[in-house]
Amino acid sequence: MHADTPYEITPTTPYPDPYDRPVTVRPVVLPAEIPPGVDWVTLPNGVRTLAYTHPTPPPPIPVTPAQPIPAWAKTTALLAPTVGGGIAAAGIGLSYAAPGLIAMSHALWSAAALLVAAVTAVPLLLRGARRAATGTGGRGTGATTHITQNITATGLFGRANGSINHP
Repeated sequence: MHADTPYEITPTTPYPDPYDRPVTVRPVVLPAEIPPGVDWVTLPNGVRTLAYTHPTPPPPIPVTPAQPIPAWAKTTALLAPTVGGGIAAAGIGLSYAAPGLIAMSHALWSAAALLVAAVTAVPLLLRGARRAATGTGGRGTGATTHITQNITATGLFGRANGSINHP
């Protein structure tokens, strides 16, 4: 202290230091956190800040003129109900014809059974008639005929010669 100051002046509040500025903590915004429609812009005074921006409109989708319907599509569309109606008519016809079809199937099974019986019975009847004509009566006591056949061939592809002997 100086000797000529009789007392010391102490203010109740300290005077702020002009060079002591408060430090402000600004939040850090990552690019992934920026919502759509918001972008970094530079103001005329040079400050960069986030602001809403107008999105660029998407390019207009070119409109193609209406094309005529192909002929095959029209034909198919016209045939679909016709085919469906034909199937329905066939179903109705089969339902009316069902009793006759059942009777015909029974007749066909009967005809098949008759054919099988004929194929089996005709050879048996012919064998019996042959035995009766020879007079053996099926006992094997009649005369039998023996035929001897001799065939000879030379080599793998040689011509075969044969003779038949009736005793």
